[in-house]
Amino acid sequence: MPATVTLSVKNVPTAVAKRLKERAARNHRSRQGELQAILEEAGRSTPVGELATFVRRLALSTPSESAKMIREDRDDPRR
Repeated sequence: MPATVTLSVKNVPTAVAKRLKERAARNHRSRQGELQAILEEAGRSTPVGELATFVRRLALSTPSESAKMIREDRDDPRR
């Protein structure tokens, strides 16, 4: 079993806690389960530096090039 850490969140505004409870209910989870899901998703996010590297690798020189790529992808009949 992987190691775990116990976290505590203090001074959460009532409105935020209420929205978390509602979100947890929509996802059929406890508040604790919802918080874990949120933290796991945050841990999977791509850092801005990695995104910037990816954009540089595309070597787009003008906004019109990216628009053209998006249009071609959108209009692809295989999609």
